[in-house]
Amino acid sequence: MRASLRALFASPIPLPARSLLAAHALLLTSELAVDAALLACFARHLASARLPDDGYAFRALVLLRPRCVHPFNALISHFTHAGDPSTAFRSFAFLASGAAGMRPDGYTLPAALKACARFRGLHEGRQTHAVAEKAGFVGRMPVRNALVTIYGACGQCGDARKVFDEMSERDVVSWTALISALTRGGMFAEALRVLGEMDITPNEGTLATALVACGRLGMPRSGKAVHGWCAKRDSELSLIVGNAVLDMYVKCEKLDLARRVFNMLLVKDIVSWTIMISGLVQCKRPSEALEVFNTMQKSGVKPDKVVLSTVLSACANLGALESGRWVHEYIERKRIEWDAHLGTSVVDMYTKCGCLDTAVSIFQKMPLKNVSSWNALINGFALHGQGREALECFDRMVASGLHPNEVTFITALGACCHSGLVQEGRQLFELMTKSYKLSPWEEHYGCMVDLLGRAGLIQDAYDVIKAMPMRPAVFTWGALLSACQAHGQLDFLQQIFMHVHELESSGNGVSVLLSNLYAVSDRWANVRKVRGFMNEKGMQKEPGSSVIEVNGKTSEFLVGQQKHLYMDDICAMLSILMKQIHVDGL
Repeated sequence: MRASLRALFASPIPLPARSLLAAHALLLTSELAVDAALLACFARHLASARLPDDGYAFRALVLLRPRCVHPFNALISHFTHAGDPSTAFRSFAFLASGAAGMRPDGYTLPAALKACARFRGLHEGRQTHAVAEKAGFVGRMPVRNALVTIYGACGQCGDARKVFDEMSERDVVSWTALISALTRGGMFAEALRVLGEMDITPNEGTLATALVACGRLGMPRSGKAVHGWCAKRDSELSLIVGNAVLDMYVKCEKLDLARRVFNMLLVKDIVSWTIMISGLVQCKRPSEALEVFNTMQKSGVKPDKVVLSTVLSACANLGALESGRWVHEYIERKRIEWDAHLGTSVVDMYTKCGCLDTAVSIFQKMPLKNVSSWNALINGFALHGQGREALECFDRMVASGLHPNEVTFITALGACCHSGLVQEGRQLFELMTKSYKLSPWEEHYGCMVDLLGRAGLIQDAYDVIKAMPMRPAVFTWGALLSACQAHGQLDFLQQIFMHVHELESSGNGVSVLLSNLYAVSDRWANVRKVRGFMNEKGMQKEPGSSVIEVNGKTSEFLVGQQKHLYMDDICAMLSILMKQIHVDGL
């Protein structure tokens, strides 16, 4: 009978409730309940069964009258592993209350603290800490390591550091727990300093956490050092460390190094692909992101919502409608559940690919909408020059009970710019600052300058710049200079020239525009000065580009580009088009 139960409990598949009840009855009516190891296996199935009454599992063990606390420890651990840490802690609380006729031991407390860390139960963690103090187990290394972990998970870096400093001896788990706590708390530099103080060899978890800190700090040199440490430790990167190295290089915008690491990974999971694709999108390399996504499809790894949303963003940036439609169809075909983030990505893709009606239709069918969803639709109306519709959408969003955020006002003000709605734009800016108490960003001021400048209200636009609490950036100065040129108010340039040093340090975009305006004003000495400054700083005007999608593949063309795989075919087609235009008299 013992062998039969052991075989039954050894199954990795959770037992159904009926089988559990039968096994429990058998244990009650036999002498097998004295076998603590057998009861621990039974506890695993109790925790995995997800019974309606979460106290049943604990009571079932109590009825078996185990001779030691080991089965209860197993129950607490298995509840945590099964994704139910709250029930794990309640089981610990029952045990600590004496309901089982015995008390927690030195193995119970780390398991309970791990459960608290999983659901970030700071109050419960402090209670467990007090139990450990009272029971005399707080000096044990596993208990202290678990205390560092729980305090770190709850953002209490000071408490985590205090427990760590009070340890008479430490192992690699102790150091890793503290480094992880500091990283979680945003103390990335301190985490790396602690890494440097380690007097024992770091493990995989230590190095992965340190790489997160390097990435968040944007310190590729330190990240390379940790990467070298990983390579020295293991000839081949494990998946966990490999993903951490990959993520670090992506966050430091070292995409060539990231691609090299990515290609060297022997095994890639969904996390690996997501890091690489999202990194390429964030670094404005959407064409490469789509290439990696296509390779992912061939590898057999199925994309999840995060990857699909990221790929949709790449399609939106490229205007790759065909690829975007494929992703949309994939979502429908695989019956992937729509959430607000995924729905917003689809809406944004269609608006930026010129299919506003499709975007509106999808938006209306979305089961869940958040502020970002409304922002995407408002921006879509703005991009298509439908300013009135964008403002109506803004009003519907407010009527739905959602509060607009800073991005909402940027998109709404952009709609006013494209449609020349000056009065409405002024009202929006006032609504933002006075009614919603939002502090304007540089982009909000830039939109107002652009709006007023397009309307020929150059002095009003300049007054906005003078009232800005931050230093105007390229977009803002560029909007004002373009307005002066468009409305022929070159005499107004004298006031702008007082800020010439700010303009020159703003970047190559404004410097080129400033040079052109100097030329229009016949101020050739100033033209030479600006051009000389640009040469001295190594500034070059980024060439304009356009992207076209053919058969699901995107091609980018730069101004002045002389070489292309299909250049002869392109020139031949352009010649045909030019002749047709001449024939039609256009």
